Amino acid sequence: MCAEKKKFILDLPLKIILTEEGTSHFLSHKKQLLNLKLADNRSAHGVSMTSFSPGSLQDMILLGYISKMEISMPEFVSHRQDVMDLSKLIVFSILYKQFDSEIYAAIIKCECIRHHNRQNPSSLIDEKTVIPEKQLRMTLAMKDSTIQAAKKTILDPVWKSIMSNSEYSPEEKNVYLLMTEKFLNRLTLMNWYIIVKFYKTDGFNEILSILRQQLASYMTKSKVAEYISVMVMELALNSENNNVKKAAKYLYQGIDNSDTLIFDPKIRSEIVKELQRKHELVFLSWTLGGGSMSIGKQGLLQITLYNKDDEFQEVKENIESKMSANLNKKSLIDFYRQMPDGQEGTDLGLYYLSYLEDACKKVNIKFESIVNQSSSSDLTVINLKFNF
Repeated sequence: MCAEKKKFILDLPLKIILTEEGTSHFLSHKKQLLNLKLADNRSAHGVSMTSFSPGSLQDMILLGYISKMEISMPEFVSHRQDVMDLSKLIVFSILYKQFDSEIYAAIIKCECIRHHNRQNPSSLIDEKTVIPEKQLRMTLAMKDSTIQAAKKTILDPVWKSIMSNSEYSPEEKNVYLLMTEKFLNRLTLMNWYIIVKFYKTDGFNEILSILRQQLASYMTKSKVAEYISVMVMELALNSENNNVKKAAKYLYQGIDNSDTLIFDPKIRSEIVKELQRKHELVFLSWTLGGGSMSIGKQGLLQITLYNKDDEFQEVKENIESKMSANLNKKSLIDFYRQMPDGQEGTDLGLYYLSYLEDACKKVNIKFESIVNQSSSSDLTVINLKFNF
């Protein structure tokens, strides 16, 4: 288990497709946009980079500037940690947005807010309320001591509960302490405006209860980020290995057991160079629910893996069978860590789908996987759809 950001820079060839809000922002700052061609042969405007700051990328997601991200490489194994960190960052960004919207939807129904609205009909606080960001920042800038006091009031019992839980390891306790604070810090200005306005007033305990319950809920839900990142990485490695094996058979025709050649670092490196030259890549994309105006879709995430594969039907049947696999109820991470070195099957990622489905059910995240072939190319496509 780990936090969603580990490095200051992720070294991945990332294509970013922008929402309308993102496009407007970039154009207003005179940033040139590119017409990017994606794995499904569609083109869209966005930006491309070979390395990026995780923090900056997350800010763009939270602002609703990004609709889709895609990476494509001939091999993923040397970028394993970066890909997993990117996957977790994306999932956490969605969870932050969901947490914020659910908090706002719940607290505007509190009795203290309703009482305020009855007493102040000209300054209602409800789902239609819009206060300019500049005004919110100015108001909250003068309330820093209240904000810090409110944070302490909210978090102290939550942290005490975490530290007293004997089922958590010391590492897990540290992660949860950091995570709950991050969720709170990621609340939008409007939520903090309400918290500060009603802090220590009659009825604030109802707001406190909502915040603490949601923090506990999202602390549990956030475990899925790790499951998704491991599963995505293994599926990518599975596709990479398939490509490398096919290339080895072509490049080393007549050699018995050509599959074993891919374990020689020098030979594998040459094969990867050939795959790059022929542009036989593995493509991985994350499609987000939508921008800030996409009501009801902010919790949607679709992860798609594209790969040229002649054995489409076999891949489809593998996915379907592994999804229904009756595996021992060991946690995914335990299962992953206990695999002997070098013993991972190339379809290990497919088995992870069964674990992931079970993990999602426990925290009420809707999940489905679909395998098909792209109508616009000869790619086999694995779609993993989540509704957080």
